[in-house]
Order: sequence, then structure tokens, then C-alpha cells
Amino acid sequence: MASESEVRKYIAYWFQLGKKVFIRNGSEALLPKSVIAGDRYSSEFEECWQKIISSDSGDSYLQGTNETIAELLTPAWEISPCARCAMPVVFQQTGMPPECCPCFDLANWPDAEMPQPRSPVSTKLQLSSICDRLLRTGGE
Repeated sequence: MASESEVRKYIAYWFQLGKKVFIRNGSEALLPKSVIAGDRYSSEFEECWQKIISSDSGDSYLQGTNETIAELLTPAWEISPCARCAMPVVFQQTGMPPECCPCFDLANWPDAEMPQPRSPVSTKLQLSSICDRLLRTGGE
């Protein structure tokens, strides 16, 4: 089952590659200019996310997919990395894998030379984790 945080991360990753989310049954497109702000999602992304999950937005879906965001938030769906490009893709727990990855219409993707989409990172936590590992190994 995909949790709300997994679906949110899924949308954030695809936003970073320029994919839009259509709301109001496809009549309005969302694509924030920035997705990450330091160790958290940007306020622009958060505003988009609130619109996406709002009942006032009707059906909303990621560009290049057929599943609505509301469907993805039900127990029938899971999110896993695409075998081709490692980006998150959705599939039904009891069904066939998706026909294609949302990257199918992105020219030159996957691109190992380009920075990959990511989640927010807390620099303080990362540095603390590195220090802990160094202390456990004796600094060798």
C-alpha cells in the first residue's frame, strides 16, 4: 500500500523532471518552479500538494499516467522504482505492472549525467550520521 508520504514523494520526483499534475479533471495543470528548499519541500510544492489532494480539485493525475492521485492513496496501489530508469512508478498490488513508466515521453531520459530527482535532505542529520559512522569505525 502506498502511503500519503510515498505518493507525495512520487509526485515531487516527477515534478523535478518537468511532469505536470493535472487537476480539475484535466482543466488545470500544476508544476511548481521549485520542489525542494533545503531540508524540506518548498512552499510552492506544498501548495500544489494541497491542491492535488483537495476534494475541490476533482480527479487529479500525473501527466502520462491513467491513475488518479485519489486511487494511488488507496490500499490497492504500490510505488516501486522503474526497472528502466529507477524513477518511482505505481502498480496495483494484485495486477500487472504499468504499461509504461511516466518517463516514456521524456527525451534523453534516463540521463546519468544529469542530477537525479531527490527528496529533501537534512544536512545536519547527514553530517551527524557520518560522524556516528566514523566514531564506530574508530576514525580509520
